[in-house]
Amino acid sequence: MIDRETVDRIYAAANIVDIIGDFVTLRRKGVNYTACCPFHNEKTPSFIVSPAKGVYKCFGCGKGGNAVTFLMEHESMTYPEALKAVAKRYGIEVKERELTPEEERRNDDRESMFALNGWAASYFADYLHREGEGMSVGMSYFRQTRGMTDATIRKFGLGFCPAKGDRMSHDALAAGYKKEFLLSTGLSIEREYDGTLRDRFYDRVIFPVHNISGRVVAFGGRTLRTDKHVAKYQNSPESEIYSKKRELYGLYFAKKAIQQHEYAILVEGYTDVISMHQAGVENVVSSSGTSLTTDQIRLLGRFTKNITVIYDGDSAGIHASLRGIDMILREGMNVRVVLLPEPEDPDSFARSHTAAEVQEYIRANEQDFLAFKARLLLRDAEGDPIRKAALIGDMVQSIAQIPDPIQRSVYIKECGRIMDIDERILISEVARKRLASTGDRETDEFVRRQTARQIAEAPQQPARPDTQFVGRIEVGSSVEALEREIVKYLLKHGHEGFEFKEGRTMVACNVAEVIFSELDADRLTFRDPRFNKILETYRAQWRQLGVGTEVPAHHFLNHPDPEVCNLSVDILTSDDNYVPSQLWQRKEVHVESTAEMLAVGVPKAVTLYRSKIIEGLIKELQGQLDGLPEEEQTPLIQRLAALNQAKVTIAHKLQRLIL
Repeated sequence: MIDRETVDRIYAAANIVDIIGDFVTLRRKGVNYTACCPFHNEKTPSFIVSPAKGVYKCFGCGKGGNAVTFLMEHESMTYPEALKAVAKRYGIEVKERELTPEEERRNDDRESMFALNGWAASYFADYLHREGEGMSVGMSYFRQTRGMTDATIRKFGLGFCPAKGDRMSHDALAAGYKKEFLLSTGLSIEREYDGTLRDRFYDRVIFPVHNISGRVVAFGGRTLRTDKHVAKYQNSPESEIYSKKRELYGLYFAKKAIQQHEYAILVEGYTDVISMHQAGVENVVSSSGTSLTTDQIRLLGRFTKNITVIYDGDSAGIHASLRGIDMILREGMNVRVVLLPEPEDPDSFARSHTAAEVQEYIRANEQDFLAFKARLLLRDAEGDPIRKAALIGDMVQSIAQIPDPIQRSVYIKECGRIMDIDERILISEVARKRLASTGDRETDEFVRRQTARQIAEAPQQPARPDTQFVGRIEVGSSVEALEREIVKYLLKHGHEGFEFKEGRTMVACNVAEVIFSELDADRLTFRDPRFNKILETYRAQWRQLGVGTEVPAHHFLNHPDPEVCNLSVDILTSDDNYVPSQLWQRKEVHVESTAEMLAVGVPKAVTLYRSKIIEGLIKELQGQLDGLPEEEQTPLIQRLAALNQAKVTIAHKLQRLIL
């Protein structure tokens, strides 16, 4: 435990803006700073940092605290670890009490892994610069083949691992590092036959991977052999300190330039990043040769919302860029694409051009994703209506990923212009794809917007000033109409509550709870198998999630039964049955709220349905009594009596509901 005096010194020295600014792009707003919250995905900044108070607060997710608690939350540190990190930053000596065994083990393991990786990075770099093998093989590759300067090589900590398969492991053990950490970091691999160690990266040039704080968390090794049976790149495995999906190569060196230029350049590999930096373009990062992940995009989103993707001009590069575009759009980022002339890649292009030339080429050739797809794929689709339709579908799929409705609208208009297609068709298709993929609250938002648009575009009907709402179900409604109405309430409002007057008492109710209890009272199931599947799917999710929790729409929109899927889309996108009369609005007459509408509509719909089904059962049983022997009539008569009693009860309830 760190003593109180030291803790006080740490808190007194900590500058919350400096500490949080290492991880998040802060923008000054009056006496405070704002940013998009690093703890949840948001598009509008709600994260506030107050240097005067030394605290941060997110008004979106509710998280808040000081500089130390920020490191604990953001970096998954313990309290002592966070205090030490702040103390180290400000040169404060830490005095602490003896830790518990568990605290000591966890702290020691992580620090041992970091220490070992730091030693290994220095070892590889020293071997490259001082050993004959490193100089003749590794340095020749970096200098002559890749055109890297000594300053660049030292900046990125590049190195070489000896060709002798176990030399690095032996040297690490001799330096006092434990076998278990050589294995957990992935620097060494244990031989099965005798338990001895061999180097994972032997005879490879080394690219250290730094986290956002600058600590070495992993390595990438490239073989210089031409043997096709040897993997070109070998990377560190996942560990306690390294998750490849959460790290971007070069971000530690690029973050200040990204903030300065207000956009990031995304390339594919290690050498692409290094060559771009050497050319003077430093706002560049890489996904480390792996497929781009959502975590990586969000990590980059802490520093900028603008991403320019640069890939090779060959077929593989083109398809790689296409795969990443939708993911970037989905996170609310602005994405532009640059294709290099064949056979160039970012590495070769940067080595053959100055920084000014590289930047000018990017400015002159970058395209928004829509223009990029159109330009890329229209050549193949020209004169082929099937391919053109597929291209439009691909564009629509990308547009549907954009969370901002204004941006979506702009891109829909542009897509309609480029592809010469009716904008209304595009709106409908984008809406369907978003509805099928998002669900939850966004689905409701979409439904409301679609409803409003459809009402606005519908032909004007003669006014009916005496009617406040149109299209309600009535006593004479069919069983199918009532089943559809109940399902509509479930899909749109199942999680919502309302108050129902029972006698003189107002009873709090939940839509789904009311529907299921009323149906279960008579052990009723829907006659239409599609409605019944929706009912049972909702019931299963409702039991799992609990009363009052919204059941995501994707359970129905992605249902394995295509008929159920189509029916769900139809219900969710149809006009709402309750449309306020314009005349009543103009005269400022009270219009029912959603809760008021549900308090009338839900009990009425379920009760009418029960009434219809019970009437049908009564007629069926009465028909069975005709011609039946007297001794066999008793059970049917008893069942009829129970149904007639239920009919009377329902009739009284309906009278109250209708009146």
